[in-house]
Amino acid sequence: MTAPIKARDGLVIVALSGGVDSAVAAWRLLEQGWQVQGLHMTNWEDDAAYCTAAEDLRAARRVANQLGIPLHLVNFSAAYRARVFQAFLDEYAAGRTPNPDVLCNREIKFGECLRHARRLGADFLATGHYARVLRQDDGIRLALATDEAKDQTYFLHAVPRAALAHALFPLGDLRKAEVRSLARDIGLANWDRPDSTGICFIGERPFQEFLGEHLAARPGPIEDEQGTVVGEHRGLMFYTIGQRGGLGLGGRAGAPEAPWYVAAKRTADNTLVVVQGAHHPRLFSAALIADSFHWIGDPPVTAAGALGRALQVRIRHRQTLQPARLTLDAATAQGLVEFAQPQRGVAPGQYVVFYDGECCLGGGVIREALATSPTAETLQASLPY
Repeated sequence: MTAPIKARDGLVIVALSGGVDSAVAAWRLLEQGWQVQGLHMTNWEDDAAYCTAAEDLRAARRVANQLGIPLHLVNFSAAYRARVFQAFLDEYAAGRTPNPDVLCNREIKFGECLRHARRLGADFLATGHYARVLRQDDGIRLALATDEAKDQTYFLHAVPRAALAHALFPLGDLRKAEVRSLARDIGLANWDRPDSTGICFIGERPFQEFLGEHLAARPGPIEDEQGTVVGEHRGLMFYTIGQRGGLGLGGRAGAPEAPWYVAAKRTADNTLVVVQGAHHPRLFSAALIADSFHWIGDPPVTAAGALGRALQVRIRHRQTLQPARLTLDAATAQGLVEFAQPQRGVAPGQYVVFYDGECCLGGGVIREALATSPTAETLQASLPY
């Protein structure tokens, strides 16, 4: 049974980013009778034209003034650089493709920010995420948002259960169009402000240029699937599996007139492997190996390590849920995920996130994509470490 949270005399701190989602989240909580205050985080400081921190703060202040709530200001830039951005750089330097939003939610929003909100006396931290928290007899569950096109459970899967117990997601039952309509009707000044894009808290900017400011690029060969050198890449960190653009490869004599895609990154010899055609078999994986698992509740497996019930996965944000089977290896704490249908663009460094119906169970970091599905009995032999 799900127990709804009712408004009480306690305090709710809303993380006001300056965007429409957090603004409507705050308004909904006020309408429900909560005592509400706002908190605006600064997590990245530089003088680049791409950083919107000053504009975000102005927008958050306008929202707080319109709603008549206090606004706290806090700076977590040092923690963000140490716990999120450094890991982001380390993963790129290792030739993988990280997702900083997952770490940002775990370490900053529902780590540093939640602790700060609790120090201010708040019972809950609310955000504008599209997700739901179910408070059931057997514990806290993270559930899909009503608007599955905007659902953000993929980014929230690593938030600890204890933190989710103090989280409110007031937009979980709304669709994005309804949120904008509400903001317009309420008269919020930011009702039509564009959604934020780009790297979490860093903003949208020329990515290769930005990454090149922090990591030394190592150019190397681009090879086709036959091992023929067809070009030169700027550095493996600038590419991800399944990528089409930015390769600088045109037509070749004797080759089909089909676009090129990144099929693999060989860090051992600094080589980028490309294939032609969006449906080339080398772009698809039947299975993957993952580790660094985080489970919101108990792991979704039996004592023998095999899947105990129906399971679906995502390997990227907004992907349609895909049927899969998980086998965990107790000796290595790694797992084999076998897909019912081969998946395109499985990228090491990204996350595989698990679902049971509407509930997000947790996830792990993708370490290797596999062309075929080994059986559970051969899992140990297939592990790359």
